[in-house]
Amino acid sequence: MTNTAFNPRSLLASDVGGRRLLMVLLAIAIFVPILNLAVPESSVFHVSTYTVSLVGKYLCLALLALAVDLIWGYCGILSLGHGAFFALGGYAMGMYLMRQIGDRGVYGNPELPDFMVFLNWQELPWYWSGFESFGFAMLMVLLVPGILAFIFGLLAFRSRVTGVYFSIISQALTYALLLAFFRNDMGFGGNNGLTDFKDILGFSLQSDATRATLFSLTAIALLLSYLLCRWIVDTKLGRVLIAIRDAESRTRFTGYKVEYFKVFVFVLSAMIAGVAGALYVPQVGIINPGEFSPLNSIEIVVWVAIGGRGTLYGAVLGALLVNYAKTYFTGAMPEVWLFMLGGLFVISTIYLPKGVVGVFQKFKSKVAVEPDDPSIQSKEAAS
Repeated sequence: MTNTAFNPRSLLASDVGGRRLLMVLLAIAIFVPILNLAVPESSVFHVSTYTVSLVGKYLCLALLALAVDLIWGYCGILSLGHGAFFALGGYAMGMYLMRQIGDRGVYGNPELPDFMVFLNWQELPWYWSGFESFGFAMLMVLLVPGILAFIFGLLAFRSRVTGVYFSIISQALTYALLLAFFRNDMGFGGNNGLTDFKDILGFSLQSDATRATLFSLTAIALLLSYLLCRWIVDTKLGRVLIAIRDAESRTRFTGYKVEYFKVFVFVLSAMIAGVAGALYVPQVGIINPGEFSPLNSIEIVVWVAIGGRGTLYGAVLGALLVNYAKTYFTGAMPEVWLFMLGGLFVISTIYLPKGVVGVFQKFKSKVAVEPDDPSIQSKEAAS
């Protein structure tokens, strides 16, 4: 692809799965809120507020999976710490939402969140300043994960830390943040985290209209992020990233500054993960240190592997399928869900290297072959 202009139509010309995904995202962004708000509950076409919130959560996690597939599927960077960037974006949003509570908290303090009053804090920490502004909070949603990814990635990639070693230190990063945010003296709510949110931009978070709006914004964010990632992988930049994935040493010897490309895509992926976390928190209603858990980051990789690594839309599909299965089976068979998830990962790794998307593509290619085609029959006879 020689034309690098951001043209959605040309970007998706050969990406059939991506086109279908974006059509579905656009449809649900428009019609789900309508079916929730305008259709009476007695109607069979009504979509409940619970379903809106649940699917909105799935879409946030799909956005996170998309971020991981960008670096793992196209650059070969297996990060087992991307849950940290997701959680940091979530905390930035949570801090904004906590500042909006004001004197409506349990203790009625107009400046300090309830957990700070409970812990006898006398003043708001300096790093909470500015979070009363929505614009500042959204800037931090991007900057905090981005700056951390830049520093961490630059140190790691310039030292040529790759493969399993990078995966281990990225997991150590998220575990270190987990331990830090569990501490009450960090000023982020300790073990309980941030919760009891009231409103966002003056709109109640308990309102059906607000939840429907957040749902649509999440679907649109996923759509736009997909287009951005597809544009990147279809340009010369994307070809360099794939070359780094397949033969990093050879790419380096041809004159490319490999570490700069890796830092760029790693930072971009972290910022997308931060946006996913920011959209996740107001829909779920809580953010706590558990989101930093290394197990969460490993689970993201499982979603991408099951859906189809290196396809973008496969990562989205994998996140939606696995999280739906998690919701169902943790209620029906909670004691065996983790074994099922591990089994799915093993099966997809050994027998389905291209994930669910690969199975569909193989089936489609078989169906496309016409057995009555004389040229095919002559080739089969010759063989």
